[in-house]
Amino acid sequence: MEELDGEPTVTLIPGVNSKNKQMCFDWGPGEMLVCETSFKKGKSELVPGCPFIHIIRKDVDVYSQILRKLFNESHGIFVGLQRIEEELTGKSRKAQLVRVSKNYRSVIRACMEEMHQAAIAAKDASSSRQLSSQVSILSAMELIWNLCEILFIEVAPAGPLLLHLLDWVRLHICEVDSLLADVLGSENPSKHESFWKLVTILVLQGRLDEARQMLSKEADANPTSAGMCRILGDLMRTMPVLSPGNTQTLTELELKWQHWHEECERHLQDSTFASSPHLESLCKIMLGDEAALLEQKEHLNNWYHFLVTRLLYSHPTVKPTDLHFYAQSSLDLFLGGESSPEPLDNILMAAFEFDIHQVIKECSIALSNWWFVAHLTDLLDHCKLLQSHNLYFGSNMREFLLLEYASGLFAHHSLWQLGVDYFDYCPELGRVSLELHIERIPLSTEWKALKVLRICEQRQMTEQVRSVCKILAMKAVRNNRLGSALSWSIRAKDAAFATLVSDRFLRDYCEHGCFSDLDLIDNLGPAMMLSDRLTFLGKYREFHRLYGEKRFVDASFLLLSLMTSQIAPRSFWMTLLTDALPLLEQKQGVLWKSSAHKRIHLT
Repeated sequence: MEELDGEPTVTLIPGVNSKNKQMCFDWGPGEMLVCETSFKKGKSELVPGCPFIHIIRKDVDVYSQILRKLFNESHGIFVGLQRIEEELTGKSRKAQLVRVSKNYRSVIRACMEEMHQAAIAAKDASSSRQLSSQVSILSAMELIWNLCEILFIEVAPAGPLLLHLLDWVRLHICEVDSLLADVLGSENPSKHESFWKLVTILVLQGRLDEARQMLSKEADANPTSAGMCRILGDLMRTMPVLSPGNTQTLTELELKWQHWHEECERHLQDSTFASSPHLESLCKIMLGDEAALLEQKEHLNNWYHFLVTRLLYSHPTVKPTDLHFYAQSSLDLFLGGESSPEPLDNILMAAFEFDIHQVIKECSIALSNWWFVAHLTDLLDHCKLLQSHNLYFGSNMREFLLLEYASGLFAHHSLWQLGVDYFDYCPELGRVSLELHIERIPLSTEWKALKVLRICEQRQMTEQVRSVCKILAMKAVRNNRLGSALSWSIRAKDAAFATLVSDRFLRDYCEHGCFSDLDLIDNLGPAMMLSDRLTFLGKYREFHRLYGEKRFVDASFLLLSLMTSQIAPRSFWMTLLTDALPLLEQKQGVLWKSSAHKRIHLT
């Protein structure tokens, strides 16, 4: 058995005294921990011998209205991926998997945007902080997923890899767009207090065309620096970049880039930009000067932005296998020993090291629910990247995480329906897990019970069908809804309970002189053979119908049959004899004739 990576988190519960013999229950299928304690909130609530029971929910995210949309939308993507698996081949397979990944990310971003709007509209500071925290978590999830998409699903080679990483950084650092709009919207952009900050950020993000446009505004407004702006603008324009659809080889790109880099270095050595510190700083950035880049830490925001900018201006043809060297050194340089890496840093570093299992492990520890790791792992498994990784208890990583996620969904009053499909696509342990969880769904309404029954019947889960029907039959009896109780007991094929309900029908008849739910009893059909008592109930009702139609001979034959078949309960014999009296009084003597005919027939 594998060793634990560390001690589990200890949750302190008020009032727990280890010296007393108090009872605790661990996590169960209901995703709750119930713990008996002696904690009292106030004197008015003191109850001798009755301590409080604390209920702690394991997965609170399923109760978030906004996150429910994430769960619902991603469920459709997940099921669609499982169904098209057999159709995926060759290049179309990779393109389809990338499309699925982008769909997942779009759902995360939509949810993040809605959460952000909710945080702005929140009426109290506590709710706003909570929602803003959730926005940060969703943003980190999308950041990690996007990087995994680039490295593991698209498997971008050298050249295109850097373009993907640039898009990755730009997508997750979007403050520059509002700054750009603010500067351009001013009366004199080049005089705006944030003008050079904006140009610097554009260069750091590799948005050189926009940076050139801003420099042209500086040149128009300041003739003394026009020449320097033109030279630097030309360097930005001529920087070699491997654009999509470009046919040049990596070797050609490297030669052109080396020539361009030497030209930038020559201008710096010739002090071309010496009279303008801003332009000189921009030239140093374009040379990939580490000191110049680190001076811009406040504009880079984080180490992975620093990494991508550093690669853009120093190693534009970086190979995927070399990424982790640059990533580690960029992290060390950016933090400078002043702080320790955060959990997000460790996750991204594991991705740059192409350690998929470490990415999943770190995400499982850092994130508050199983949604992210379950869906990402499933997608990576479809990419054939996790086939060899089995867990010691018989399941693989994909199935284990899907089972955990589905179990969390079953803790919710409606999201459990999504969990059914996740269990369906776990070939080893999914069926037994579904059986265990579905038996614990609170059948609060008949409509919900019918849903559960339909799910069980579709999967031939016979025992669960019987169990649900019996529960509903018992509820119906308690509410004196005998027709419903009989219907459920027949559906459950429960002879004992059908006998019990039939006895209740007969007792009610004795008390009130009539039957309730006649439509049900009149249409029992073959179901009346489930038990002797149910057979008697159906036949006795048929006797009354024949008598009401004045078919006295047929009614007499049936009544004699009920008297002699020994299926009538002893408590009902007197009732049968009473029913025979009207037939004895008939002028035709139908009961005597029926009796004689029966004796002759028996002889």
